[in-house]
Amino acid sequence: MKTLTILFAIISFSTFAQHDHPKKAVAADTLKKSIPKEAHAQIGEVHTMIHYHAPAVRGRTIWGGLVPYGEVWVTGAHSATSWEFNKDIVIGNKTIPAGKYAIFTIPGKEKWTVIINKNWEQHLADEYDKIDDLVRVEVIPSNLIATQERLLYELSRESDNKGLLSIAWEKIKLTIPFEIQ
Repeated sequence: MKTLTILFAIISFSTFAQHDHPKKAVAADTLKKSIPKEAHAQIGEVHTMIHYHAPAVRGRTIWGGLVPYGEVWVTGAHSATSWEFNKDIVIGNKTIPAGKYAIFTIPGKEKWTVIINKNWEQHLADEYDKIDDLVRVEVIPSNLIATQERLLYELSRESDNKGLLSIAWEKIKLTIPFEIQ
């Protein structure tokens, strides 16, 4: 009986402890700072990963407000978003050698320019130089039904030699197809 009472006390305390802090699960999404995040995918023999800082909408006007139209954006926060892969890939009929690169975008009302740049190690777009661009492709954004509160990068496998890079934030989503060389 004593063992049963102790067991009941442990279960009750665990349940109480879980319910005592219901806000902890949501607290990360209420932070004012941008959260460091990663996206990974294995596509055939290629491992690809993205490192970025994910800002939140927090009721702000994003497009044409916080992020101006027509200007190079780091497509994240704090430092350049980096994309790394261990084999050559092709985007927009241009081959990008295996390595680590920065992702920048130029947001527009109707279409966006997605940029893969050699200088992945930089603060925001402060050191951005067009001369380091390897690829520039135009993408028409799609509208999201629900708001994506935090910037989200996703890498997905379409086949053993094809993948998708998706970038979603607020009510906009960009999808950039790539192939493995």
